[in-house]
Amino acid sequence: MKILVVGSGGREHALVWRLVKGGHEVVAAPGNPGIAALARCVPIAVGDQEGLRQLAIEEEVALVVVGPEAPLCAGLADRLRASGLPTFGPGADGARLEGSKVFSKQFFARHGIPTAEFAVCATEDQAAAAVARLGGDVVVKADGLAAGKGVVVCSDPAEALAAAKDMLLARRFGDAGLRVIIERKIPGREVSVLAITDGHRLCVLPTAEDHKTIFDGDRGPNTGGMGTVSPAWASPEILAAIEREILVPTVAGLRAEGIDYRGVLYAGVMVDAAGKPWLLEYNCRFGDPETQPIMARWQSDLGEVLAGAAAGALPATAPVWDPRTAVCVVVAAAGYPEAPRTGDAITGLDGLDADDRVVFHAGTAREGARLVVAGGRVLGVTALGADVHAARARAYAAVDAIGLAGAQVRRDIGLRTR
Repeated sequence: MKILVVGSGGREHALVWRLVKGGHEVVAAPGNPGIAALARCVPIAVGDQEGLRQLAIEEEVALVVVGPEAPLCAGLADRLRASGLPTFGPGADGARLEGSKVFSKQFFARHGIPTAEFAVCATEDQAAAAVARLGGDVVVKADGLAAGKGVVVCSDPAEALAAAKDMLLARRFGDAGLRVIIERKIPGREVSVLAITDGHRLCVLPTAEDHKTIFDGDRGPNTGGMGTVSPAWASPEILAAIEREILVPTVAGLRAEGIDYRGVLYAGVMVDAAGKPWLLEYNCRFGDPETQPIMARWQSDLGEVLAGAAAGALPATAPVWDPRTAVCVVVAAAGYPEAPRTGDAITGLDGLDADDRVVFHAGTAREGARLVVAGGRVLGVTALGADVHAARARAYAAVDAIGLAGAQVRRDIGLRTR
């Protein structure tokens, strides 16, 4: 097929890489320098809905794959489908599962999906009342899109109220923080579960575990993700419970509410000490950097699965997976996540890609002959190994060969034991 992939990050690079390996011709908009080595890139921004629609028509693509959440929440998939273009990604109504934490938490409650006790707050007084009721051991979340950073984990009432005020009054995340969710913290260990759905059936992908904070030992502010391991620690029994108690009721709930959801359901799940899964939140697209190790292990025709979901008819056969473990280590820019420094030169990439390792570009650009930093998360070095230790060794060997002034790298990806 000829496929248009919308986006410019590491997630899109990984999708393009796997689609090209499946024999498909890919056009990317706008793409990045890593994608440009595999596909033809067209400089149309992800927010230019009419430009993307015209491009898809002119290129006569068989499928459009929308990578990022912002264009999905803005209704890009609706616009493309209205023009008869097969599109992988939910419409704006379904994308609210990520675009509005308030909508999603209320959706969970309506459909009996296990989630933490919560309160919706639009004022400082409401936040204070919620903290008084729920206590200080809570998580404060901005309602809208905040690039994966609009979450503050708190341990006492003063910290919780300060986080809520920072969002509601100081507008740390702009309009995304006009409302906040304050929810009780669930002790346990988190796992990411991505599933592709055609609106009726599910294709559940292997588990992944993200490392969100900037520093080793899970310290410091949240980022969009500093590294990932797949498969993660969760047992087959836990994965089955997540599918049964969370994913299946979600698809049924979407249908019951008249939402035709064709795309990815990315569930962030907390598993408590008893092994019970609790849904923290949904993303409405492939995760970044979770997609990188998942695509490294994917062995089947990705295009066939995405096209089937877009058409409302997933293939009957499940994808085939490489049995090895994959580890993705993110190389981030100096100053990330608060104020990433751009323009720094990136060197040392030649010769790093191999059969069991690939460097995915996430925030890079070309300035003449130079490859430079253009975003907070710059590269996602992804490697396969017989176990997590072998995969880590392959990934970090490549990381250490990369030249980037002020680079930030976590050294403990894949080492969690709790």
